[in-house]
Amino acid sequence: MLKLQKELRSELKKPLGDLYPSFKEALDLLSPEDFIISVGDVTTKNLIESGICPRLAIIDNRIQRKDSNQEINYSATILKAKNPPGTITKALWETIEKALSSSQEFSENFLIIVSGEEDLAVLPCILLAPEDSVILYGQPNEGLVMVKSQKVKKKVEELINRFEEE
Repeated sequence: MLKLQKELRSELKKPLGDLYPSFKEALDLLSPEDFIISVGDVTTKNLIESGICPRLAIIDNRIQRKDSNQEINYSATILKAKNPPGTITKALWETIEKALSSSQEFSENFLIIVSGEEDLAVLPCILLAPEDSVILYGQPNEGLVMVKSQKVKKKVEELINRFEEE
């Protein structure tokens, strides 16, 4: 298990990609060929309601640390993983890896439901995503972050190396 260090918290609060205050503005930049990964309940729900089905969606049924009963109508293979807050568990990492591999091989959509917290799942998604993937996640009270995986892989590797291994 990788555990987030206190000194990294402020660094990880900064967007890893481009921040769009308007969801629609970000959507206009997506193309049908993009391999889209969404992290977060609101981001995933908004994408699906806009007619865009991510190849991989990761949710925890919580919005800003509060339980959410939002139903996400999404045709996908469902996987589950446990991941306590402030960590990236081996189970979550391997589940993301399995979903991404299967999604590419079989052109299926996958939904990972996390028991715990999905916030840090963005990091393994960036590292494991196929080339030229687009990862979308919410920046609380600011908007939507769009990350082109190849552009930030090195930075994310450096961040992950600063986590504590348990």
